[in-house]
Amino acid sequence: MKQSAPISVDEYIAAQPETVRPKLEQVRKTIRTTVPEAVEGIGYGMPGYKLHGKPMLYFAGFKGHYSLFAASGTFFAAIGDELKGYELRKGTIHFPLDQPVPVKLIRRIAKLRADGISDAIKKSPAEGKKRKSASAAIGRFRR
Repeated sequence: MKQSAPISVDEYIAAQPETVRPKLEQVRKTIRTTVPEAVEGIGYGMPGYKLHGKPMLYFAGFKGHYSLFAASGTFFAAIGDELKGYELRKGTIHFPLDQPVPVKLIRRIAKLRADGISDAIKKSPAEGKKRKSASAAIGRFRR
């Protein structure tokens, strides 16, 4: 029987194996304290954050790692050296469960994503409003 999609971040984390939960809680806390104005919710079946209606970051737990989905791979170049040793995929970073959560790195990524979104909004406020209303209409992100 297929599990239903979580309706909250608390529900998502509670459904994860005990080995993953503390890591996800730490990732969540880091993002929330770094970008407190970001809206937390569930998108694509995993915890995520939107800023000004734009996807900022998502995270998820897996059997051997947890991942941060940055909703953009453009910032990778800015922090390339800091990502050495981590498995990278298109806009995604995999963190091993047997290592401490790299809070400083996650904080830096959250700040870079927030700054990138804010800069894009400043450059094109009409475009930002258009995308925000389109995102709300789609309804893919639940609080």
